Amino acid sequence: MVEQQTSPRMQSLLRSGVWFVASVLVLIASSIGLSRLLETGTPSVSLSLDPLNVDALIGEIAGKLIQTNDGADLDGLAIKARNALRFNVADARLYSLIGEIKYRQGEKDQAFELFDRARMLSKTEIHALQRSIDRSVETGNLVRAVAEIDILLRRWPDQFSTVAVGWPAILANPDGYGAVLAAIRTKAPWRGKLFSTLGQNHQGLAAANQLLLDLAGSSTPPTSNELSAVIDGHIKQRQYDPAYRLFLFSLSDEERKLGGYIFNGGFEPVQSGKPFDWVIHDRSGMEITFAGSRDAGESDRGATIRFLNTPVKNAALQQFIKLPPGSYRISLNASATNLKLPRDLFWSLRCVAPSREIARFNIPEGTYNRRSLTLDFTVEPAACPMQLLRLETDAIAQSWRFRYVGTLVMHKLSIERVSS
Repeated sequence: MVEQQTSPRMQSLLRSGVWFVASVLVLIASSIGLSRLLETGTPSVSLSLDPLNVDALIGEIAGKLIQTNDGADLDGLAIKARNALRFNVADARLYSLIGEIKYRQGEKDQAFELFDRARMLSKTEIHALQRSIDRSVETGNLVRAVAEIDILLRRWPDQFSTVAVGWPAILANPDGYGAVLAAIRTKAPWRGKLFSTLGQNHQGLAAANQLLLDLAGSSTPPTSNELSAVIDGHIKQRQYDPAYRLFLFSLSDEERKLGGYIFNGGFEPVQSGKPFDWVIHDRSGMEITFAGSRDAGESDRGATIRFLNTPVKNAALQQFIKLPPGSYRISLNASATNLKLPRDLFWSLRCVAPSREIARFNIPEGTYNRRSLTLDFTVEPAACPMQLLRLETDAIAQSWRFRYVGTLVMHKLSIERVSS
């Protein structure tokens, strides 16, 4: 009888206990989940929900080191990190953080032991890598520095700016240069950014030119984008002769056949995007297509521009050219169908620096077939080391009163020198 009376009570107590345990587990799981959600934005709140959340702890310590710099409670932060190590003995980030604290406390030998330990656990641990790169550069071990930079940028490509300032010094050293060349010959994913960065200053441009020359005969020759980045860099630094020489150097045997004062004056569809080649601007109100002699019938050879009965503003085509002082003639062979140009359409030739117009070559309206148009002009001996040739309109604003209509086919555009 006693057994029958107590059994329901026990069952009720068991059910209550199970419910309580389940509720606690759900609460713990919710706290852990919420802690994970907050660990990046508010790591201190995340830790209050889950004191064992190592990601939140690392975020909190790193944030305090960044925000307070040398004013942080380094001893207190070190204690927190070491306590976390008891539960996360293989977390490279904790060794790296403790190493950073030691580094700031002036204990650099211990700091680098910890950085090395971090990299033994994870060769891509970002902070240990950055400190190791700094040490390798400072001690002149540039081969190791480049190898570490390669590891860093393969894993953390957004960190390129953190090492960008060191490239000129690395490349000025024969060992550093050789290590960089070896890395980019194996198609290092940061190769394109390297050339873009080197193109931003005079010292970097010299190294970039040499790298391009050394890559030219390799199995991984320079790409058009890499060449363009360095050519653009020379132009921005007003080093026009090296820019043009590099462009000529980059041409293939087929491309050399398109040479002249205007490159590819027959508008073959082989644009490379380089500054001394045609650059097509994306302009609303028109469509531009290239169809050279290999790809079109007699009537469609050249550059075809179709206007879409809308306003057209600014340049459509452009190319940098390099004319020495002297007398010249620009010639255009063109056809048109129902061409209406309310605010003119013209080729403008300007000095790049100082900026001023040398010549303006207007294109006529109407319908015509292979009309030959010419204009004589002079490049004065005064400073005009490089020119910009652009097809553009005179429109100041995109007013619908000035709508461009019709089709223009430019079969051939050329510049030739004439007797003065």
